[in-house]
This record gives sequence, structure tokens and C-alpha cells, in this order.
Amino acid sequence: MADYKAPLRDMRFVLNEVFEVSKLWAQLPGLAEVVDEETAAAILEEAGKVTAGTIAPLNRSGDEEGCSWTDGAVKTPAGFPEAYQTYADGGWVGVGGDPVFGGMGMPKVISAQVEEMVNSANLSFGLYPMLTAGACLSINAHASEELKEKYLPNMYGGSWAGSMCLTEPHAGTDLGIIRTKAEPQADGSYKISGTKIFITGGEHDLTENIIHLVLAKLPDAPAGPKGISLFLVPKFMVNADGSLGEKNSLGCGSIEHKMGIKASATCVMNFDGATGWIVDAPNKGLAAMFTMMNYERLGVGIQGLSLGERSYQNAVEYARDRIQSRAPTGPVNKDKAADPIIVHPDVRRMLLTMKALNEGGRAFSSYVAMQLDTAKYSEDAATRKRAEELVALLTPVAKAFLTDMALETTVHGQQIFGGHGFVREWGQEQLIRDCRITQIYEGTNGIQALDLVGRKVVGSGGAFYKHFAEEVKAFTDSADASLAEFIEPLKGAIANLELMTADLLERAKANPNEVGAASVEYLQVFGYTAYAYMWALMARTALAKQDQDDFYVSKLGTARFYFARLLPRIHSLTASVKAGSESLFLLDAAQF
Repeated sequence: MADYKAPLRDMRFVLNEVFEVSKLWAQLPGLAEVVDEETAAAILEEAGKVTAGTIAPLNRSGDEEGCSWTDGAVKTPAGFPEAYQTYADGGWVGVGGDPVFGGMGMPKVISAQVEEMVNSANLSFGLYPMLTAGACLSINAHASEELKEKYLPNMYGGSWAGSMCLTEPHAGTDLGIIRTKAEPQADGSYKISGTKIFITGGEHDLTENIIHLVLAKLPDAPAGPKGISLFLVPKFMVNADGSLGEKNSLGCGSIEHKMGIKASATCVMNFDGATGWIVDAPNKGLAAMFTMMNYERLGVGIQGLSLGERSYQNAVEYARDRIQSRAPTGPVNKDKAADPIIVHPDVRRMLLTMKALNEGGRAFSSYVAMQLDTAKYSEDAATRKRAEELVALLTPVAKAFLTDMALETTVHGQQIFGGHGFVREWGQEQLIRDCRITQIYEGTNGIQALDLVGRKVVGSGGAFYKHFAEEVKAFTDSADASLAEFIEPLKGAIANLELMTADLLERAKANPNEVGAASVEYLQVFGYTAYAYMWALMARTALAKQDQDDFYVSKLGTARFYFARLLPRIHSLTASVKAGSESLFLLDAAQF
């Protein structure tokens, strides 16, 4: 398997040349003082070194060994505690954290690139700091100053970790029916009791303390989602002087034995009257949780992108070296018995599909991250509102489409290896196993599609969608004639999405089933159209610089492949959306 190399050149291209993010940072007071192009470049360079040199070498060994559970204690694979210490010492756990409490204060568009690197290197490893960062985000946004000061510095510093305890054995996406209880105490604390499952990093040996954010219900809570509160529950109590005290009344009942991400501890957590403190106000737990959810869902999309990138790096190296048969046009390497498989049209189809989806996904995830930064830091109310609504619209697309495309990409990578792709030693089959969970957690991709269509498109009456459509139209209307080969198909794609959206809004009024019936294919059409916008933006930059070096020539060729071979997928998907819900309900339950 090829050694992982951070795609820093492409990251710089997206950030500095396509989106010119330094101009955005200069307009946002919270970022102008902490980051510029030079600072960002240095951070990404160092992140590339630590992920490639320290974390990537543990990927296969971590998968082979996995985590182990003994009497409530979880042991991570050999090398993980030491690597985590190195990662934490570099400040990487708090790369996007509030500087007031010791974080780096980097914008999401920078931390997104760091996330991609660490997850490409080793997804199981990357999940531990990701969950800590998500917990920190909710604490910083919703907890009291006392809780922030007590917990955030050590969490950003990496000596304490975080987890999010949401799911219960009987309640997955439907959090309104959770049973975990919180009993108020005279001193202002709460006693938390209940069982949570699928808790990433709920127990491990990487840090001296773990800070759990737990969804629970107060005794007088209203039924359903409106009755959920969020509580901070430490593994070890924290004394007034900041030292650790006695263990809280909680424990890890077991760990899951999974298809992939085996070095990530996925825990059953039991809370037996554990002491905790409320985050935000009573019955406001979902709002506090959703503060981090947009970041986490984008983060899961980036996980998919990460695995696709690693698979591509492996596959392209193999395709250049592996010799099999001759090129259809005649021998290329006449002094050898056969030609490298990269000469074959089908291998090129798979490699270009991987390249186009990875690079389109990197641009799209960065674009969504920029909206998160604008929504967080802009002082202009109208600008902030538009960014917030774009984030709401695009987050389910980022989570679901990036991970759906990632599975396709990792499978292509395995296929290029042929029989070796099915063998563990070559590494490609692990990427597929690890990738599969990204379509499931943080809300399955079907739920993401339902959220996009039901809540964000139909629920806003098309208002959120209008922001995106108007931006794309403004770009196509102002584009230079030299971009016609990219602009014309983009115009067709956005016009198709516009008609499909209007039709769906109308049909949903008469039949609620239309939303669920169309949602998955609608999200896919949206994703391909969004990538077309990204590729048109990248092609504009590359076209102007194609005489400078091969990087831009490669970028243009990949853009042309995307528009010729991948964007046309929207036509069959659109036909499925137009077919409506009727065929889904021709059978009753007994006929399946």
C-alpha cells in the first residue's frame, strides 16, 4: 500500500486560488486577527507531517489488533496512546477551539483540511479528537462560564477527551423517546441514569479523563423532542483546584465488534446515578446538540472524502506499476512483457471517477465550511442569516453525498487492485469496511435525504434552496465565453434541479409520501449539481493558469471528465424522482 501523502497542493489550490479564503477572513473580525494565508499554509504543512509520519503507520496494525474490553476498561491498539499524545502536544485537538480557553482559533475551512488529513491517515484514530472537538463546540456555545473554564482548556489541550451520548437501545434517530433520566439535586447538579449505545470514544486509555455530553429527560419534561436536556458528565470528578477526584457512577458495559473502524472504541455506556451538570437550559438539549451537529455531519462527509483520497493514492500508484496485457492501441512499454494497467480505458475510467469525486468533494466540503465560518463570525445580520440557511440546506448533502461517493470511490480503488484488492495486506479492503459506517452514523443517509427534502426544501417553501440556485445562476450569467464547455452543462443541471424542486414542492402538498419517495434521488441530483458548480469554479481558475504547470492541465482534464461522464447521471436520477411514490406502495407488508 502506498504511503499516505497529504494532498497539500490541492488544498492550497481550493483555499487560495478558487475560493480566495484570505479575503473572507479579512472581512470577519473574529478571524482577521488569528489567520492569514501564510499561517494557514504553515498549519496544514505541519498537520501533513504528523498525520503521515505518526498516525498513518498505525492504520493497518490498529485494524488488525482492534480495541479490547476487560472489566469495564478499554485498551486501544499498540501505539495509539503515544500517537495521541504527540497529536495533542501539537495542539491539533483544539485546532478550531476558542483561543480564550487554549484553542488555536482556526476557521472551520482550515480545521476541515486537518480533519481530512487525520482521517485519511487513520479514521479510527481521527474519531477520538473529532468527538472531543464536537463536545467542546457544544460546551463553548451553551454551557455556563464556570463549566467552560473548568473543562475546555484540558479538552482542547488533549489531556481530557469528550464523547456525545445520544443513542439508546430502543431509540436511534428518534431521540424524542429516550429514557435516560436526570434527577435534580439540592446543590444544582443532577443524577443521570440510563444506558447509551454506539458511543464513540466512550471509554479508552488515551486520556486521563473523558467528558460525556449526555441527552436525558428531567422528571417534569414534556413528551417528545421538546423534553430533552443536555448534561455534562465527567468520567472522573474534577476538584476545585482542577485535579481529578473519584470516579463517577458510570461505566462501559461493553464495546461493539464492528465491520470496520476497529481501533475506534464504540461503547455501551451505563450511567447509574452519575453526577452531571446541565448544559444550557432545561429542555433545550436538542438545540445544544444541533450546534455541533452541522459541524459533525460535515465532518462525517469529510471522513468519506478522506477514505476516497487514501484509496485513490493507493490505486494510482498500483496502476502505474502493475503490468497486465497491452494497451488497445499497441505496446506502450515495448521492452517489457506487458503494459502498466493505467493504459486501459476501464482502469482510467475508475481512476478519473475517483479523482473527480475526491477533488469535487474537497471543494464542496470547503465551500460548506466557509458558510459555517461566515455564519459564526459575520457581524452583518443578513449575511449571517443567508450563511446559516445555506449551511442548513447543504449539510445533509455534504454528509450523505460525500459518503455515498466515498463508498463508490473506495470500491473502485479495490477493483483496480484486482485480486490483491480483496487481500488484507494491500489495505484497500479496510478502506471499504471503514467507509461503510460513514453512510450510517450521525443520521443515516436516508435520514439526511429526508431532512434535505422535507425540512430544508419543502419546510422552507424553497427559500433555502433559492440561495444556492441564485448563487449558481449569478456565476453562470457572469462567466466568460471561454468557460462555455463547463457553463452550459451547469446551466442545464441547475435548470433541471429547479424544475424538479418546484414539481416536488407542488406534489408534496397533495401527498406526504412524495417527500420520502423522492428524497434519496433528489439529494443525489443536488450533489452532482453542486459538484458541477465546484468543478466549473475550479475550471475557471485552471483555465487561466494551464500554461504554468501540469497541475492545472490535470485539473482541466478532470473537470472535462466530470462533465462528460459523471454529471449525466442526474438524468436517470431525475426520472426516478418524477416517477413519484405510487410504485413504492403497490405491495402491502405481507407481500414483501
